[in-house]
Amino acid sequence: MTAPADGRSPIEVLLVEDDPGDVLMTQEAFEEHKLRNRLTVVSDGAEALAYLRREGQYADAVTPDLILLDLNLPRRDGREVLEEIKKDDALCRIPVVVLTTSQADEDILRSYQLHANAYVTKPVDFERFISVVRQIDEFFVSVVKLPPRG
Repeated sequence: MTAPADGRSPIEVLLVEDDPGDVLMTQEAFEEHKLRNRLTVVSDGAEALAYLRREGQYADAVTPDLILLDLNLPRRDGREVLEEIKKDDALCRIPVVVLTTSQADEDILRSYQLHANAYVTKPVDFERFISVVRQIDEFFVSVVKLPPRG
């Protein structure tokens, strides 16, 4: 993958999302704004952990630089996934942005207690959703210095 004209290196993003509509909106947001980051999608919590641990079909998976994690997932809930990531020495350095529809105070509090790096409520409006994804990209690619891939 070649570096963007602005000199930023593309990053690997893992999207953990079970809603096909939200997956499509995220993919479109990446495409519409020419985000050069590579977006990999898994659709449930168990699959996310298998991907991150390079198990089974994910033996050759690339360690992501950033994880976008929904909370309400099948098989393993996003809170469980977040807890597993943050207690694993090989994975805990990867920033996790909880990107969910929940605005519940208990979900926000629990996510931060589990060491989420950010909690973002998904806008339902497509244009706002694109704006949020672009802001996440700008922050984690242009502002933040990410740890080297493990």
